[in-house]
Amino acid sequence: MTAKQTVYVNRFTDGILDPSKEMEYVVKDGGFIVANTAPGCWGPMITPKLKGGHEVTRPVFVEGAEVGDAIAIHIKNIEVTSMASGSGNDQPVEGHFNGDPFVAAKCPGCGTTNPETVIKGIGEEAVRCAKCDTVITPFSLTHAYSIAFNDEKSVGLTLNKQASETVAKDGRTYMNTPEQSIQNSILTLAPHNMPGVIARLRPFLGQLGTTPARAFPDSHNAGDFGQFLLDAPHDYSMTKEELEDRTDGHMDVNRVRTGAILISPVKVEGGGVYVGDMHAMQGDGEIAGHTADVAGIVSLQVNVLKNVNLEGPVLLPVTEDLPHLAKPFTKEEKRQAIALSEQWGVGEIEDSYPISFIGSGVDLNEATTNGMERAANLFGITVPEVMNRATINGSIEIGRHPGVVTVTFLAPESYLKEKGLLDIVKNQYVL
Repeated sequence: MTAKQTVYVNRFTDGILDPSKEMEYVVKDGGFIVANTAPGCWGPMITPKLKGGHEVTRPVFVEGAEVGDAIAIHIKNIEVTSMASGSGNDQPVEGHFNGDPFVAAKCPGCGTTNPETVIKGIGEEAVRCAKCDTVITPFSLTHAYSIAFNDEKSVGLTLNKQASETVAKDGRTYMNTPEQSIQNSILTLAPHNMPGVIARLRPFLGQLGTTPARAFPDSHNAGDFGQFLLDAPHDYSMTKEELEDRTDGHMDVNRVRTGAILISPVKVEGGGVYVGDMHAMQGDGEIAGHTADVAGIVSLQVNVLKNVNLEGPVLLPVTEDLPHLAKPFTKEEKRQAIALSEQWGVGEIEDSYPISFIGSGVDLNEATTNGMERAANLFGITVPEVMNRATINGSIEIGRHPGVVTVTFLAPESYLKEKGLLDIVKNQYVL
């Protein structure tokens, strides 16, 4: 297929990121991806036909990207198109799945795995098996809400029972669910446990990255959610070693927003860039397990970084989102440092720039270790050096609880130059 300068993506996976499937979209190196994304989390979670917990875009082949390279994904714009959303804390429903409610939903009536569904009315019993009419949702809501957004998409307000039932009757329209999406709308369940709460919108992408080296359920393409795949009783079971084929595209790091750059490893030819799970807002940690998922329009630019061999994603957040200690030094701060060097006879002063490594694992401790090891392995330094730099020139921040973090610090110019990252980092942060 001929590579295009701009590709428009409006088709979705069935929840599985499968590197054996041919990529139908091909973009030039330096080209643009414009995608109409579908809501993540709750919609797919109550749609048993989807096998991954999310519904992300079909991967895009980037011309020139080979295994061992990296792809820099510049987030040019994120626009929320949903008028309302719904979310809340979840609880799996026993008997409605085989080992993993995100991947292998099962009808408790007829026993069909990943069955088709129909919607009958509204409320928590609305999603039913198309074959036997049994209530089929593999998750129930423990505490949840519907939330409507103003036209400017600047604030949202959680709805009361009457308003939530109004939007429940036409959930796909209020969510602005893309035409090619097969997910049921979480609004159909009419959640309303927390009415009258104001929330600011600050949209970002919960899913962004490249295709893993083996077939993964999309929401499990991370070190924490991936634990569900270990020795699982379904088709996507894998070992701990095979879990290393992930690319950590499911991050839920709220700094993956307009203006940021995500540098993702290439583990299959063409990279296979995909996107989805846009969130209207989220505090660090996504502590409820979910947030207000929305449909939207995303504009990305992609560049191949040859021979930049990463173990996991590297994020270059917008300057505003950097930890205070990791922000680039001002001219005045540098002047003061030069004065100190003269006072103490320190001959050379490092030039350094911010960089943020994504780490993931079964819990936050393992994720932190993973992020630090990825940084140390890339730069050929020790983990204790990463620890020191992240302590005095950076921070460890939670992306998603239980097991995604960012390890951010100021890296010496020489480290970045040796690994082919200096130009892109300087372009992002030079004052």
